[in-house]
Amino acid sequence: MLKLFGGGKPDHPMADPREARRILDELPAQDPFKALEELSDWFESVSSAEGFKPEQRMQLLLQIDEAGQSRVRKLARDYLAAARPSKFQEMRLWAAIHGYWSQAGRAFAKAVDQFVSGAKGVDAAKSMLPLMLVRTLRCLSQQIKWMHMRYGPIDMAVWGIFNRVYGFAEFRGVATTTVTVYPGIAGDSTPQQEFLKGLVFSASSPDALLPLEVELAERMIGDFAAKCTLTTAPSPDTAYWVDIAQNMAPQRLVRVPQASPTLRCFGAARALAELRELSGRIESTGQVPANMNLGGSYEPELVLEVLGHLALYWATEPPERKHPRHAVKSRLSVVHGYPGLLGALGAPAAALDAGEAESWIVENVSAGGFGAVVPQVKGDWLKVGALLALQPEGGNNWVVGIVRRLAKSGSAQARVGIQTLSKQPAAWSFDTGLATESGVLLRTADAEGGEVSIVLRPGVFVPGQKLESEQGERFHMFLPQGLADKGDDYEIGRYREMIREG
Repeated sequence: MLKLFGGGKPDHPMADPREARRILDELPAQDPFKALEELSDWFESVSSAEGFKPEQRMQLLLQIDEAGQSRVRKLARDYLAAARPSKFQEMRLWAAIHGYWSQAGRAFAKAVDQFVSGAKGVDAAKSMLPLMLVRTLRCLSQQIKWMHMRYGPIDMAVWGIFNRVYGFAEFRGVATTTVTVYPGIAGDSTPQQEFLKGLVFSASSPDALLPLEVELAERMIGDFAAKCTLTTAPSPDTAYWVDIAQNMAPQRLVRVPQASPTLRCFGAARALAELRELSGRIESTGQVPANMNLGGSYEPELVLEVLGHLALYWATEPPERKHPRHAVKSRLSVVHGYPGLLGALGAPAAALDAGEAESWIVENVSAGGFGAVVPQVKGDWLKVGALLALQPEGGNNWVVGIVRRLAKSGSAQARVGIQTLSKQPAAWSFDTGLATESGVLLRTADAEGGEVSIVLRPGVFVPGQKLESEQGERFHMFLPQGLADKGDDYEIGRYREMIREG
Protein backbone atom coordinates (compact mmCIF):
# COMPACT_ATOMS: atom_id res chain seq x y z
CA MET A 1 0.00 0.00 0.00
CA LEU A 2 1.07 3.64 -0.41
CA LYS A 3 2.90 5.34 2.44
CA LEU A 4 0.87 8.28 3.70
CA PHE A 5 3.81 10.50 4.53
CA GLY A 6 7.25 11.27 3.28
CA GLY A 7 7.73 9.15 0.33
CA GLY A 8 6.87 7.99 -3.08
CA LYS A 9 8.10 4.43 -2.68
CA PRO A 10 5.56 1.62 -2.38
CA ASP A 11 5.59 -0.49 0.76
CA HIS A 12 6.80 -3.62 -1.05
CA PRO A 13 9.90 -5.83 -0.63
CA MET A 14 10.89 -5.29 -4.26
CA ALA A 15 10.52 -1.51 -4.19
CA ASP A 16 14.27 -1.24 -3.58
CA PRO A 17 16.11 -2.42 -6.74
CA ARG A 18 18.99 -3.89 -4.72
CA GLU A 19 16.59 -5.85 -2.52
CA ALA A 20 14.69 -7.07 -5.58
CA ARG A 21 17.97 -8.28 -7.10
CA ARG A 22 18.90 -10.04 -3.84
CA ILE A 23 15.49 -11.78 -3.69
CA LEU A 24 15.84 -13.08 -7.24
CA ASP A 25 19.47 -14.11 -6.77
CA GLU A 26 18.58 -16.13 -3.67
CA LEU A 27 15.86 -18.22 -5.29
CA PRO A 28 16.40 -21.97 -4.67
CA ALA A 29 19.07 -22.96 -7.19
CA GLN A 30 18.46 -26.72 -7.00
CA ASP A 31 14.67 -26.73 -6.66
CA PRO A 32 12.98 -25.34 -9.78
CA PHE A 33 9.53 -26.23 -8.40
CA LYS A 34 10.04 -24.04 -5.36
CA ALA A 35 11.66 -21.28 -7.41
CA LEU A 36 8.75 -21.13 -9.88
CA GLU A 37 6.26 -21.14 -7.00
CA GLU A 38 8.02 -18.14 -5.45
CA LEU A 39 8.27 -16.35 -8.80
CA SER A 40 4.55 -16.87 -9.40
CA ASP A 41 3.85 -15.28 -6.03
CA TRP A 42 6.08 -12.32 -6.93
CA PHE A 43 4.26 -11.89 -10.26
CA GLU A 44 0.96 -11.60 -8.43
CA SER A 45 2.37 -9.38 -5.69
CA VAL A 46 4.16 -6.91 -7.97
CA SER A 47 1.29 -6.69 -10.47
CA SER A 48 -1.30 -5.90 -7.78
CA ALA A 49 0.64 -3.85 -5.20
CA GLU A 50 -0.21 -0.15 -5.02
CA GLY A 51 2.34 2.60 -5.32
CA PHE A 52 4.60 1.36 -8.10
CA LYS A 53 5.17 3.73 -10.98
CA PRO A 54 4.27 1.94 -14.25
CA GLU A 55 7.88 1.92 -15.46
CA GLN A 56 9.14 0.45 -12.19
CA ARG A 57 6.40 -2.19 -12.06
CA MET A 58 7.07 -3.29 -15.63
CA GLN A 59 10.82 -3.47 -15.09
CA LEU A 60 10.27 -5.74 -12.10
CA LEU A 61 7.91 -8.01 -14.04
CA LEU A 62 10.53 -8.37 -16.77
CA GLN A 63 13.20 -9.27 -14.19
CA ILE A 64 10.95 -11.83 -12.50
CA ASP A 65 10.23 -13.47 -15.86
CA GLU A 66 13.91 -13.55 -16.76
CA ALA A 67 14.65 -15.33 -13.48
CA GLY A 68 12.07 -17.97 -14.36
CA GLN A 69 13.25 -18.90 -17.83
CA SER A 70 16.00 -21.39 -16.98
CA ARG A 71 13.74 -23.04 -14.38
CA VAL A 72 10.67 -23.41 -16.57
CA ARG A 73 12.84 -24.76 -19.42
CA LYS A 74 14.39 -27.30 -17.03
CA LEU A 75 10.97 -28.61 -15.95
CA ALA A 76 9.75 -28.68 -19.57
CA ARG A 77 12.75 -30.85 -20.51
CA ASP A 78 11.98 -33.16 -17.58
CA TYR A 79 8.33 -33.38 -18.66
CA LEU A 80 9.21 -34.34 -22.22
CA ALA A 81 12.05 -36.70 -21.26
CA ALA A 82 9.99 -38.79 -18.84
CA ALA A 83 9.19 -41.96 -20.80
CA ARG A 84 6.50 -43.25 -18.46
CA PRO A 85 5.95 -40.73 -15.68
CA SER A 86 3.65 -41.53 -12.80
CA LYS A 87 0.39 -39.60 -12.71
CA PHE A 88 1.70 -37.61 -9.74
CA GLN A 89 5.00 -36.79 -11.44
CA GLU A 90 3.38 -35.80 -14.75
CA MET A 91 0.74 -33.65 -13.04
CA ARG A 92 3.27 -31.97 -10.74
CA LEU A 93 5.50 -31.00 -13.66
CA TRP A 94 2.58 -29.84 -15.80
CA ALA A 95 1.00 -27.81 -12.99
CA ALA A 96 4.28 -26.02 -12.24
CA ILE A 97 4.94 -25.16 -15.90
CA HIS A 98 1.39 -24.18 -16.83
CA GLY A 99 0.97 -22.32 -13.55
CA TYR A 100 4.06 -20.24 -14.19
CA TRP A 101 3.00 -19.20 -17.69
CA SER A 102 -0.52 -18.51 -16.48
CA GLN A 103 0.62 -16.22 -13.67
CA ALA A 104 3.21 -14.50 -15.91
CA GLY A 105 0.65 -13.95 -18.67
CA ARG A 106 -1.85 -12.49 -16.21
CA ALA A 107 0.74 -10.11 -14.73
CA PHE A 108 1.99 -8.90 -18.11
CA ALA A 109 -1.56 -8.46 -19.43
CA LYS A 110 -2.39 -6.25 -16.43
CA ALA A 111 0.69 -4.16 -17.20
CA VAL A 112 -0.35 -3.77 -20.84
CA ASP A 113 -3.80 -2.74 -19.61
CA GLN A 114 -2.16 0.29 -18.00
CA PHE A 115 -1.21 1.46 -21.48
CA VAL A 116 -4.73 0.72 -22.75
CA SER A 117 -6.36 2.73 -19.98
CA GLY A 118 -3.78 5.54 -20.08
CA ALA A 119 -2.84 5.16 -16.43
CA LYS A 120 -1.01 8.02 -14.78
CA GLY A 121 2.71 7.91 -15.50
CA VAL A 122 2.49 5.28 -18.21
CA ASP A 123 3.94 7.60 -20.86
CA ALA A 124 7.30 7.35 -19.12
CA ALA A 125 7.29 3.62 -19.91
CA LYS A 126 6.20 3.84 -23.57
CA SER A 127 9.63 2.69 -24.81
CA MET A 128 8.98 -0.59 -22.98
CA LEU A 129 5.65 -1.23 -24.71
CA PRO A 130 6.90 -3.42 -27.64
CA LEU A 131 8.82 -5.70 -25.27
CA MET A 132 5.88 -5.89 -22.85
CA LEU A 133 3.60 -6.89 -25.72
CA VAL A 134 6.01 -9.57 -26.96
CA ARG A 135 6.43 -11.05 -23.48
CA THR A 136 2.66 -10.97 -22.89
CA LEU A 137 1.87 -12.74 -26.15
CA ARG A 138 4.60 -15.32 -25.57
CA CYS A 139 3.38 -16.10 -22.05
CA LEU A 140 -0.19 -16.48 -23.26
CA SER A 141 0.80 -18.70 -26.20
CA GLN A 142 2.86 -20.88 -23.86
CA GLN A 143 -0.15 -21.17 -21.59
CA ILE A 144 -2.23 -22.36 -24.57
CA LYS A 145 0.53 -24.75 -25.65
CA TRP A 146 0.64 -26.39 -22.23
CA MET A 147 -3.14 -26.75 -22.25
CA HIS A 148 -2.64 -28.76 -25.45
CA MET A 149 0.05 -30.90 -23.78
CA ARG A 150 -2.79 -32.49 -21.79
CA TYR A 151 -5.28 -32.16 -24.69
CA GLY A 152 -7.33 -29.41 -23.09
CA PRO A 153 -9.78 -28.15 -22.21
CA ILE A 154 -8.68 -24.90 -23.87
CA ASP A 155 -9.70 -21.73 -22.02
CA MET A 156 -11.19 -19.38 -24.63
CA ALA A 157 -10.74 -16.44 -22.23
CA VAL A 158 -6.97 -16.80 -22.71
CA TRP A 159 -7.48 -16.64 -26.48
CA GLY A 160 -9.54 -13.48 -25.97
CA ILE A 161 -6.71 -11.75 -24.10
CA PHE A 162 -4.17 -13.00 -26.66
CA ASN A 163 -6.21 -11.58 -29.55
CA ARG A 164 -6.89 -8.23 -27.90
CA VAL A 165 -3.29 -7.72 -26.80
CA TYR A 166 -2.21 -8.10 -30.41
CA GLY A 167 -5.00 -5.77 -31.52
CA PHE A 168 -3.59 -3.13 -29.17
CA ALA A 169 -0.12 -3.64 -30.67
CA GLU A 170 -1.56 -2.75 -34.08
CA PHE A 171 -3.47 0.21 -32.62
CA ARG A 172 -0.28 1.66 -31.15
CA GLY A 173 1.68 1.04 -34.35
CA VAL A 174 4.27 -1.28 -32.78
CA ALA A 175 3.14 -4.66 -34.15
CA THR A 176 6.28 -4.99 -36.29
CA THR A 177 8.75 -3.40 -33.86
CA THR A 178 11.68 -5.78 -33.26
CA VAL A 179 12.92 -6.42 -29.71
CA THR A 180 15.35 -8.76 -28.00
CA VAL A 181 12.97 -10.98 -26.05
CA TYR A 182 15.37 -12.15 -23.30
CA PRO A 183 18.84 -10.76 -22.59
CA GLY A 184 21.59 -13.23 -23.39
CA ILE A 185 19.25 -15.52 -25.37
CA ALA A 186 19.41 -15.42 -29.16
CA GLY A 187 16.23 -14.68 -31.05
CA ASP A 188 14.59 -11.32 -31.67
CA SER A 189 10.87 -11.04 -32.25
CA THR A 190 7.94 -8.70 -32.83
CA PRO A 191 4.39 -8.67 -31.45
CA GLN A 192 3.19 -9.77 -34.89
CA GLN A 193 5.56 -12.76 -35.00
CA GLU A 194 4.45 -13.86 -31.52
CA PHE A 195 0.82 -13.53 -32.58
CA LEU A 196 1.41 -15.53 -35.76
CA LYS A 197 3.31 -18.27 -33.93
CA GLY A 198 0.38 -18.76 -31.56
CA LEU A 199 -2.16 -18.76 -34.40
CA VAL A 200 -0.24 -21.17 -36.63
CA PHE A 201 0.43 -23.51 -33.71
CA SER A 202 -3.28 -23.79 -32.93
CA ALA A 203 -4.19 -24.17 -36.62
CA SER A 204 -1.67 -27.04 -36.97
CA SER A 205 -3.91 -29.48 -35.09
CA PRO A 206 -1.81 -30.11 -31.94
CA ASP A 207 -4.63 -32.34 -30.64
CA ALA A 208 -3.35 -35.05 -33.01
CA LEU A 209 0.24 -34.96 -31.71
CA LEU A 210 2.07 -36.56 -28.81
CA PRO A 211 3.59 -34.15 -26.24
CA LEU A 212 7.11 -34.37 -27.70
CA GLU A 213 5.68 -33.81 -31.18
CA VAL A 214 3.79 -30.76 -29.85
CA GLU A 215 7.11 -29.36 -28.61
CA LEU A 216 8.87 -30.00 -31.91
CA ALA A 217 5.97 -28.54 -33.90
CA GLU A 218 6.05 -25.35 -31.86
CA ARG A 219 9.80 -24.97 -32.37
CA MET A 220 9.50 -25.56 -36.11
CA ILE A 221 6.70 -23.00 -36.32
CA GLY A 222 9.00 -20.50 -34.60
CA ASP A 223 11.62 -21.04 -37.31
CA PHE A 224 9.08 -20.47 -40.11
CA ALA A 225 7.04 -17.66 -38.49
CA ALA A 226 8.72 -14.91 -40.50
CA LYS A 227 7.39 -16.55 -43.71
CA CYS A 228 3.79 -16.69 -42.51
CA THR A 229 1.17 -14.27 -43.86
CA LEU A 230 -1.19 -12.03 -41.89
CA THR A 231 -3.83 -9.95 -43.70
CA THR A 232 -7.07 -8.11 -42.98
CA ALA A 233 -9.00 -10.05 -45.65
CA PRO A 234 -8.79 -13.52 -47.24
CA SER A 235 -6.06 -13.99 -49.85
CA PRO A 236 -4.61 -16.95 -51.81
CA ASP A 237 -1.95 -17.40 -49.09
CA THR A 238 -4.36 -17.50 -46.14
CA ALA A 239 -6.22 -20.58 -45.00
CA TYR A 240 -7.40 -19.50 -41.52
CA TRP A 241 -9.02 -16.55 -39.81
CA VAL A 242 -9.57 -15.05 -36.37
CA ASP A 243 -11.47 -12.06 -35.00
CA ILE A 244 -9.12 -10.20 -32.65
CA ALA A 245 -12.10 -8.75 -30.77
CA GLN A 246 -13.44 -12.18 -29.85
CA ASN A 247 -12.63 -14.96 -27.37
CA MET A 248 -11.88 -17.45 -30.11
CA ALA A 249 -9.18 -19.73 -31.44
CA PRO A 250 -8.36 -19.52 -35.16
CA GLN A 251 -10.69 -21.25 -37.61
CA ARG A 252 -10.21 -22.76 -41.08
CA LEU A 253 -11.45 -20.51 -43.91
CA VAL A 254 -14.19 -22.89 -45.02
CA ARG A 255 -16.25 -19.91 -46.17
CA VAL A 256 -15.37 -16.23 -46.25
CA PRO A 257 -16.20 -14.63 -42.88
CA GLN A 258 -18.08 -11.35 -42.71
CA ALA A 259 -15.83 -8.34 -43.30
CA SER A 260 -14.88 -6.56 -40.09
CA PRO A 261 -12.16 -4.16 -38.88
CA THR A 262 -11.09 -6.86 -36.42
CA LEU A 263 -10.93 -9.71 -38.95
CA ARG A 264 -7.45 -11.16 -39.48
CA CYS A 265 -6.62 -13.91 -41.96
CA PHE A 266 -3.39 -15.86 -41.90
CA GLY A 267 -1.58 -18.80 -43.42
CA ALA A 268 1.76 -20.54 -43.83
CA ALA A 269 1.55 -21.23 -47.57
CA ARG A 270 4.70 -19.19 -48.26
CA ALA A 271 6.59 -21.27 -45.69
CA LEU A 272 5.29 -24.57 -47.08
CA ALA A 273 7.78 -24.78 -49.96
CA GLU A 274 10.70 -24.35 -47.56
CA LEU A 275 9.22 -26.90 -45.18
CA ARG A 276 8.90 -29.46 -47.97
CA GLU A 277 12.43 -28.71 -49.16
CA LEU A 278 13.68 -29.30 -45.61
CA SER A 279 11.80 -32.61 -45.45
CA GLY A 280 13.36 -33.71 -48.74
CA ARG A 281 16.82 -32.84 -47.49
CA ILE A 282 16.37 -34.88 -44.30
CA GLU A 283 15.01 -37.83 -46.29
CA SER A 284 17.94 -37.78 -48.74
CA THR A 285 20.71 -37.31 -46.15
CA GLY A 286 19.17 -39.21 -43.24
CA GLN A 287 20.26 -36.35 -40.97
CA VAL A 288 18.55 -33.47 -39.20
CA PRO A 289 20.30 -30.16 -40.02
CA ALA A 290 22.31 -28.87 -37.06
CA ASN A 291 20.77 -25.39 -37.40
CA MET A 292 17.23 -26.61 -36.68
CA ASN A 293 16.18 -25.14 -33.35
CA LEU A 294 14.64 -28.27 -31.82
CA GLY A 295 16.06 -28.00 -28.31
CA GLY A 296 17.83 -31.35 -28.58
CA SER A 297 18.82 -34.19 -30.89
CA TYR A 298 16.03 -36.28 -32.39
CA GLU A 299 15.77 -39.15 -34.84
CA PRO A 300 15.15 -38.07 -38.45
CA GLU A 301 12.00 -40.24 -38.59
CA LEU A 302 10.39 -38.28 -35.74
CA VAL A 303 11.32 -34.92 -37.25
CA LEU A 304 9.97 -35.99 -40.66
CA GLU A 305 6.73 -37.15 -39.08
CA VAL A 306 6.16 -33.74 -37.48
CA LEU A 307 7.14 -31.89 -40.65
CA GLY A 308 4.68 -34.03 -42.61
CA HIS A 309 1.94 -33.23 -40.09
CA LEU A 310 2.59 -29.49 -40.39
CA ALA A 311 2.59 -29.69 -44.19
CA LEU A 312 -0.94 -31.12 -44.12
CA TYR A 313 -2.31 -28.19 -42.15
CA TRP A 314 -0.28 -25.44 -43.79
CA ALA A 315 -1.65 -26.25 -47.23
CA THR A 316 -4.36 -23.87 -48.40
CA GLU A 317 -6.69 -26.83 -49.00
CA PRO A 318 -7.70 -28.81 -45.88
CA PRO A 319 -6.47 -32.42 -45.56
CA GLU A 320 -8.71 -34.80 -47.50
CA ARG A 321 -10.34 -37.66 -45.66
CA LYS A 322 -9.46 -41.07 -47.06
CA HIS A 323 -12.94 -42.38 -46.31
CA PRO A 324 -16.36 -40.67 -46.19
CA ARG A 325 -17.69 -40.12 -42.69
CA HIS A 326 -21.25 -40.96 -41.64
CA ALA A 327 -23.04 -39.54 -38.61
CA VAL A 328 -24.30 -42.18 -36.19
CA LYS A 329 -25.24 -42.47 -32.54
CA SER A 330 -24.39 -45.77 -30.89
CA ARG A 331 -22.55 -47.24 -27.94
CA LEU A 332 -19.06 -48.68 -28.04
CA SER A 333 -17.42 -50.90 -25.42
CA VAL A 334 -13.75 -49.94 -25.00
CA VAL A 335 -10.81 -51.70 -23.35
CA HIS A 336 -7.42 -50.01 -23.40
CA GLY A 337 -3.78 -51.02 -23.40
CA TYR A 338 -1.85 -54.05 -24.58
CA PRO A 339 -2.87 -56.31 -21.64
CA GLY A 340 -6.49 -55.25 -22.08
CA LEU A 341 -6.37 -56.07 -25.79
CA LEU A 342 -4.95 -59.53 -25.12
CA GLY A 343 -7.56 -60.14 -22.47
CA ALA A 344 -10.42 -59.00 -24.68
CA LEU A 345 -9.29 -61.40 -27.41
CA GLY A 346 -8.92 -64.30 -24.99
CA ALA A 347 -5.14 -64.64 -25.01
CA PRO A 348 -4.01 -67.81 -23.21
CA ALA A 349 -2.55 -66.03 -20.18
CA ALA A 350 -4.37 -66.26 -16.87
CA ALA A 351 -2.96 -62.98 -15.60
CA LEU A 352 -4.37 -60.98 -18.50
CA ASP A 353 -8.02 -60.07 -18.81
CA ALA A 354 -10.08 -57.37 -20.40
CA GLY A 355 -10.80 -55.61 -17.13
CA GLU A 356 -13.81 -53.32 -16.90
CA ALA A 357 -14.84 -52.07 -20.33
CA GLU A 358 -15.77 -48.41 -20.67
CA SER A 359 -18.83 -47.28 -22.61
CA TRP A 360 -18.24 -44.53 -25.19
CA ILE A 361 -20.65 -42.90 -27.62
CA VAL A 362 -19.87 -43.12 -31.34
CA GLU A 363 -20.74 -39.89 -33.20
CA ASN A 364 -19.47 -40.78 -36.67
CA VAL A 365 -17.92 -43.72 -38.44
CA SER A 366 -15.98 -44.34 -41.62
CA ALA A 367 -14.04 -47.20 -43.15
CA GLY A 368 -10.95 -45.77 -41.49
CA GLY A 369 -12.19 -45.27 -37.94
CA PHE A 370 -14.57 -43.68 -35.44
CA GLY A 371 -15.25 -40.34 -33.86
CA ALA A 372 -16.47 -40.82 -30.30
CA VAL A 373 -17.36 -39.02 -27.09
CA VAL A 374 -15.85 -40.22 -23.82
CA PRO A 375 -18.54 -39.29 -21.26
CA GLN A 376 -16.24 -39.81 -18.26
CA VAL A 377 -12.45 -39.76 -18.55
CA LYS A 378 -11.19 -42.34 -16.08
CA GLY A 379 -7.55 -42.11 -15.09
CA ASP A 380 -4.68 -40.65 -17.08
CA TRP A 381 -4.24 -43.37 -19.71
CA LEU A 382 -6.26 -41.60 -22.42
CA LYS A 383 -3.78 -39.93 -24.78
CA VAL A 384 -2.85 -39.81 -28.46
CA GLY A 385 -1.34 -43.19 -29.34
CA ALA A 386 -3.34 -45.19 -26.78
CA LEU A 387 -4.13 -48.74 -27.97
CA LEU A 388 -7.81 -49.76 -27.88
CA ALA A 389 -9.96 -52.85 -28.24
CA LEU A 390 -13.43 -51.74 -29.38
CA GLN A 391 -16.68 -53.67 -29.59
CA PRO A 392 -19.66 -52.00 -31.30
CA GLU A 393 -22.97 -52.27 -29.48
CA GLY A 394 -24.74 -55.49 -30.38
CA GLY A 395 -21.66 -57.08 -31.89
CA ASN A 396 -19.50 -59.91 -30.62
CA ASN A 397 -16.31 -59.06 -32.50
CA TRP A 398 -13.51 -56.80 -31.31
CA VAL A 399 -11.88 -54.11 -33.43
CA VAL A 400 -8.35 -52.85 -32.77
CA GLY A 401 -7.74 -49.11 -32.95
CA ILE A 402 -5.43 -46.31 -31.86
CA VAL A 403 -6.36 -42.85 -30.54
CA ARG A 404 -5.17 -40.37 -33.18
CA ARG A 405 -6.90 -37.21 -31.99
CA LEU A 406 -7.95 -36.10 -28.53
CA ALA A 407 -9.60 -32.96 -27.18
CA LYS A 408 -10.87 -32.66 -23.63
CA SER A 409 -13.98 -30.51 -23.56
CA GLY A 410 -14.28 -30.37 -19.78
CA SER A 411 -12.88 -31.84 -16.60
CA ALA A 412 -14.58 -35.17 -17.25
CA GLN A 413 -15.46 -35.39 -20.95
CA ALA A 414 -13.40 -35.77 -24.13
CA ARG A 415 -13.76 -36.28 -27.86
CA VAL A 416 -11.51 -38.74 -29.63
CA GLY A 417 -10.66 -39.70 -33.18
CA ILE A 418 -9.81 -43.40 -33.51
CA GLN A 419 -8.01 -45.07 -36.40
CA THR A 420 -9.14 -48.63 -37.06
CA LEU A 421 -6.18 -51.01 -37.46
CA SER A 422 -8.03 -54.28 -37.95
CA LYS A 423 -11.58 -55.59 -37.82
CA GLN A 424 -10.40 -59.20 -37.54
CA PRO A 425 -7.66 -59.31 -34.88
CA ALA A 426 -6.56 -62.62 -33.37
CA ALA A 427 -4.49 -63.38 -30.27
CA TRP A 428 -1.67 -65.77 -31.19
CA SER A 429 1.48 -67.13 -29.61
CA PHE A 430 4.73 -66.48 -31.46
CA ASP A 431 8.10 -68.19 -31.21
CA THR A 432 10.96 -65.66 -31.40
CA GLY A 433 13.67 -68.30 -31.29
CA LEU A 434 14.43 -67.27 -27.71
CA ALA A 435 11.00 -67.35 -26.07
CA THR A 436 7.29 -67.69 -26.72
CA GLU A 437 5.48 -64.36 -26.81
CA SER A 438 1.79 -63.45 -26.86
CA GLY A 439 0.73 -61.03 -29.55
CA VAL A 440 -2.18 -59.91 -31.70
CA LEU A 441 -2.21 -60.58 -35.43
CA LEU A 442 -3.82 -57.75 -37.42
CA ARG A 443 -5.09 -58.60 -40.87
CA THR A 444 -6.64 -55.98 -43.14
CA ALA A 445 -8.57 -56.32 -46.36
CA ASP A 446 -6.27 -53.93 -48.26
CA ALA A 447 -2.96 -55.57 -47.23
CA GLU A 448 -0.67 -56.34 -50.16
CA GLY A 449 1.91 -59.03 -50.75
CA GLY A 450 1.10 -61.06 -47.67
CA GLU A 451 1.96 -58.20 -45.30
CA VAL A 452 0.41 -58.22 -41.83
CA SER A 453 0.94 -56.33 -38.60
CA ILE A 454 1.51 -57.84 -35.16
CA VAL A 455 0.97 -56.10 -31.82
CA LEU A 456 3.65 -57.10 -29.31
CA ARG A 457 4.92 -55.94 -25.96
CA PRO A 458 7.78 -53.40 -26.18
CA GLY A 459 11.15 -54.87 -27.09
CA VAL A 460 9.93 -58.04 -28.82
CA PHE A 461 10.17 -56.62 -32.34
CA VAL A 462 13.79 -56.91 -33.48
CA PRO A 463 14.89 -56.03 -37.04
CA GLY A 464 15.98 -59.23 -38.81
CA GLN A 465 14.40 -61.55 -36.23
CA LYS A 466 11.53 -63.62 -37.63
CA LEU A 467 8.52 -64.88 -35.71
CA GLU A 468 6.97 -68.34 -36.10
CA SER A 469 3.60 -69.73 -35.12
CA GLU A 470 1.73 -73.03 -35.61
CA GLN A 471 -2.00 -72.78 -36.16
CA GLY A 472 -3.61 -76.17 -36.62
CA GLU A 473 -1.90 -77.85 -39.56
CA ARG A 474 -0.35 -74.63 -40.82
CA PHE A 475 3.08 -73.27 -40.03
CA HIS A 476 3.35 -69.47 -40.26
CA MET A 477 6.62 -67.58 -40.61
CA PHE A 478 6.70 -63.78 -40.28
CA LEU A 479 9.64 -61.87 -41.75
CA PRO A 480 10.13 -58.39 -40.21
CA GLN A 481 9.70 -55.39 -42.52
CA GLY A 482 9.77 -52.52 -40.05
CA LEU A 483 8.16 -50.95 -37.00
CA ALA A 484 4.76 -49.46 -37.84
CA ASP A 485 3.84 -47.84 -34.52
CA LYS A 486 4.55 -47.90 -30.81
CA GLY A 487 3.12 -46.64 -27.55
CA ASP A 488 3.74 -46.80 -23.83
CA ASP A 489 2.95 -50.51 -23.56
CA TYR A 490 3.06 -51.90 -27.10
CA GLU A 491 4.84 -52.02 -30.44
CA ILE A 492 3.33 -52.87 -33.81
CA GLY A 493 5.65 -54.58 -36.28
CA ARG A 494 5.08 -55.00 -39.99
CA TYR A 495 5.81 -58.52 -41.23
CA ARG A 496 5.61 -60.47 -44.48
CA GLU A 497 3.70 -63.68 -43.83
CA MET A 498 4.71 -67.02 -45.34
CA ILE A 499 2.53 -70.09 -44.82
CA ARG A 500 3.47 -73.74 -45.14
CA GLU A 501 0.94 -76.56 -44.89
CA GLY A 502 1.73 -79.21 -42.26
